[in-house]
Amino acid sequence: MIKNYLKVALRKLWRHKAFSFINIIGLAVGMTACFLIYLYVGFELSYDAFNTKADRIYRVVADLKTPTETVHPSGPAWAVAPNAKDEFPEIEEFVRTTGTSILVRKGDVKFQEQNAMWADSALFKVFDFKLIKGDPRTALKEQLSIVLSKTAAKKYFANTDPIGQTVLVTGDAFPAKVTGVMKDIPENSQIKADVILSMSTLTQKFNSSLDSQWTNYGASAYLLLKPSADAERLEKKFPAFLEKRNGTEMKKIQMFPTLKLEALKDVYLRSTHGDNKTGNIVNVYIFSIVAVFIMLIACINFINLTTARSAERAKEVGIRKVVGAAKTQLSGQFIGESIMLCLIAFVITVLLSAILLPSFNTLAGKTISTGVFARPLLILGLFLAAIGIGLLAGIYPALVLSSFKPVVVLKGRFATGNKGIALRKGLVIAQFTISIVLIISTIVVYNQMTYMRNQELGFNKERMLIIDTNGDPNKKAFQQSIASLPNVVSTATSSSVPGGGNPGAYSEVENVRGELQIANLDLYFVDFDYINQFKIKMVAGRAFSREFGTDTTQAMVLNEAAVKMFGYSSPEAAVGKRFKQWGREGKIIGVMKDFHFKGLQQPIKPLSMRIEPDNSGLVSVNLSSANLPSTIAAIESKWKTFIPNRPFSYYFLDEFFDKQYRTEERFGKLFLNFAILAIIISCLGLLGLASYSTMQRTKEIGIRKVLGASVSGIVNLLSKEFLTLVIISFVIAAPIAWYFMYKWLQDFAYHTSISVWVFGLAGLSALAIALLTVSFQAIKAAVMNPVKSLRTE
Repeated sequence: MIKNYLKVALRKLWRHKAFSFINIIGLAVGMTACFLIYLYVGFELSYDAFNTKADRIYRVVADLKTPTETVHPSGPAWAVAPNAKDEFPEIEEFVRTTGTSILVRKGDVKFQEQNAMWADSALFKVFDFKLIKGDPRTALKEQLSIVLSKTAAKKYFANTDPIGQTVLVTGDAFPAKVTGVMKDIPENSQIKADVILSMSTLTQKFNSSLDSQWTNYGASAYLLLKPSADAERLEKKFPAFLEKRNGTEMKKIQMFPTLKLEALKDVYLRSTHGDNKTGNIVNVYIFSIVAVFIMLIACINFINLTTARSAERAKEVGIRKVVGAAKTQLSGQFIGESIMLCLIAFVITVLLSAILLPSFNTLAGKTISTGVFARPLLILGLFLAAIGIGLLAGIYPALVLSSFKPVVVLKGRFATGNKGIALRKGLVIAQFTISIVLIISTIVVYNQMTYMRNQELGFNKERMLIIDTNGDPNKKAFQQSIASLPNVVSTATSSSVPGGGNPGAYSEVENVRGELQIANLDLYFVDFDYINQFKIKMVAGRAFSREFGTDTTQAMVLNEAAVKMFGYSSPEAAVGKRFKQWGREGKIIGVMKDFHFKGLQQPIKPLSMRIEPDNSGLVSVNLSSANLPSTIAAIESKWKTFIPNRPFSYYFLDEFFDKQYRTEERFGKLFLNFAILAIIISCLGLLGLASYSTMQRTKEIGIRKVLGASVSGIVNLLSKEFLTLVIISFVIAAPIAWYFMYKWLQDFAYHTSISVWVFGLAGLSALAIALLTVSFQAIKAAVMNPVKSLRTE
């Protein structure tokens, strides 16, 4: 019996090859998209979950309130973690980490390691970063201890054992002893480094007062709580702890931190502290919904086409019932055939996923999976989903067709009825509603990405070459040597450039009431040429000038946002006012027009600039467009002359600044690709239904042509029904898409608006896509010889 059912199913597949192809491929493509999206979503949600003690690890963050504002650094003051460990028995261990860029040399091998960090000795006790060689308890205990990743160890030591050997670190060439080699840190860790140096080197050798500093917010801090500890109760004890340890200084400087604990697993996706947020839980939710939508579209297609074609088998059912087939046997046959189609689609899904996964990893910007079977539970879920879809698609014909009386069916009186037609129309509306929501969303995402790339930033970033000297003593000589090179328009030095990090500085500035108001101002150290080179406009006062000797010690420039923060109604009113900042006192000499020194995701913050040559390690080179390769080669030659001990590296400011939008751009690309897939799947379903509808009306078309109907009239007749469904879908989809995309845009401080033309374009696109899809079958039927049409039965 089963063998006979299998033969019948295979014959049906082969006899209706086009229908079978559309049905299976549509479902397979939908399942593939859904599988890849959930690989991505699962990877994003898995950050830091590899740590066995993750449920007990918390990051300490601070809300730092000043009389002016509240800032949200990514960590507490340096002194908090070690003092909290002494104060609270609930804390088992603490670890502070801070990223750094450090020069590492071994013989002739030298690299400016950008992916390096300082870490306390308990790092390997708190986190599951596995050491291949070395003792995790002592690897970072002593000063000038260094742990290398497996990749970094091979870079410096090839195939020799690095344990106990030394490398030279920093420009001063301190000898650091290699005390450990660790496995490369997993991709799904928000703490990443290839080179880890002992924190005791920083807190005891380079800056012996760090452990007692309560106003310096330079490191992230993690606490490992004891198994019985309650994080919420511990958090409530922090205000009294701060008052006890630092209450007098807090009142004196008017900076009041509130300490909070963030669960380790929430840091990557949910934290609102720090400027370098890399994950976005909203995007994860959006992709999860898109995956459900795509799967729903694919299921609707499959069920729609399966139920539509089932009516053709009415006579087959009648004959089977006449010769004794039971209702349960017929139901089993229909359900079995439907499940078989879904299992074929499942196999194709696995193959497609394996082929597309490398490209998908590239599109996502990270290795989200090494293979389709890396997460077997997801494959099992997909397999069960295929069976479930097969059951859903098979139940309708199984119950409806198997219940009809064979006499009625064999007399040709069987009809699918209005309920079946209404069901299919409803499913088409649902399908195109989802597709139009995705079309509108894709246009909005694209518009926002274009808006951010083309927005006037308020400074010049074109052909600006940035070279980090890392404070080398010969940086000034190097700068002067390249200034006279052909095609070098100008040079400047600074501590930061737009898009880069910059410290918040404890500042006191005279406000509109004549009082010294405390604030945490972002700070750039610059030279005399920086403002002019970057074409930053001055709206009041003047920029720094060599003509005024006091500019190097007693002058500050603010931006408009800072001026507003101190209560001034106009930039001119702030010029000449007093300031105190990091040991310097003087007057404000000018006000800059606000410029976007951070990405458009954030509002423009108050910014200050001061002349400080010793702390300006970045050399900015404004180049002409002529012969860039030879100019860069000439700059490198000068570098090797003046700074031979450091590797030469550079970047262009426009590319560097745009990296801030990398997460949004990847989101946009992924969204676009999956939206296109959803539309293609919808079109496949529409094509199948149009084909079936046209076939059902073959005789009607023939009669109409005999009676004089034109080709255009018949095409219009066959297309009108489907286009009406698309219009209904648009009416439903437009407000839904507007609501969700409006919410998404609120994550950006500067964003585009959702214009009416977006909906018009999406609606016309959906109509055009539907018309092209349906017209293919409609025209084919309309031009058919009516004689052949009337002989179809």
